[in-house]
Amino acid sequence: MHLINILLLASSAAAISLPNFPEISQLFARKDGDKCPTVWTSISKELTGKFLSDGQCNPDARAAIRAVFHDCGAWNKAQGAKGGCDGSLVLAGELSKPENNGLQDIGAYLKGRADFWKVSVADMIVFAGSHAIVTCPGGPRVQTYIGRKDSSTAAPDGLLPDVRASADSLFKLFQDKGFDAVDLAALLGAHSTSNQFHFDETAPNAGAPQDSTPGVWDVKYYAETTAPPKGVVVLPSDAKLAAHATVGKEFKGFVGNAGKWNGKFADAMARMERFGSDGTKNLIDCTNALPSATNAKRELKAMPMFAPRH
Repeated sequence: MHLINILLLASSAAAISLPNFPEISQLFARKDGDKCPTVWTSISKELTGKFLSDGQCNPDARAAIRAVFHDCGAWNKAQGAKGGCDGSLVLAGELSKPENNGLQDIGAYLKGRADFWKVSVADMIVFAGSHAIVTCPGGPRVQTYIGRKDSSTAAPDGLLPDVRASADSLFKLFQDKGFDAVDLAALLGAHSTSNQFHFDETAPNAGAPQDSTPGVWDVKYYAETTAPPKGVVVLPSDAKLAAHATVGKEFKGFVGNAGKWNGKFADAMARMERFGSDGTKNLIDCTNALPSATNAKRELKAMPMFAPRH
């Protein structure tokens, strides 16, 4: 009897038509159209040579970081899925605006490379900005998407921060972009690698950095904004926000805490780089085409003694 039951069960199982399930690897496989185009790997190699000098990020890297802020950042929530990261910084005459002074050379370079590689200027600005950030020793990898369309329509005026504006108005400006106090405080840290040329053009301040290590992505900026060492120029907007009741609290929280800052910065920057897009719809993740994050301490040790600062 037991043998008969076993045979009946076996024959019944053989008669049942089970659905054909795909292999696990197929379930998670990406379609070819979702893969980052290989051209971005070639562009990445080219940008490394452009942005890295003597183990530090150089003036071109700093300009590329500023460029992505100025192209993407001229946006607010009222614009929705238009404007923002659309290449208009270069394509719509925005480089002639006073707030974009100093970006003419990097704008021309990025436009030329976009034309050469047959990619959009908007994507080139975003990718180059992300590349420059991670090229700086200690900089994070920002999740970076490709697939934007260029626009020759200029961004509205008044959407970029004014270095002389009040802290409250600056905070409101960033809130209108969807950022909170933590985001704003984190994004300010990009000044860790900046040099100012047009706020104060008098000697010896012209070209002065905003912290004492402008070739390295670190948190010295947060401590030195409130107690600047000789040779560091603090922008009025930075000083005001560092003392702001809400933003200042978050600003102080990054002092000596590079891990916390990098995480918050990378998150806020990734969102900024999607301004003007419908989320990630029709965009392709090309983060893996960026260089791996560098180790600031290792790079500093590898630098030649008295290496020139850029």
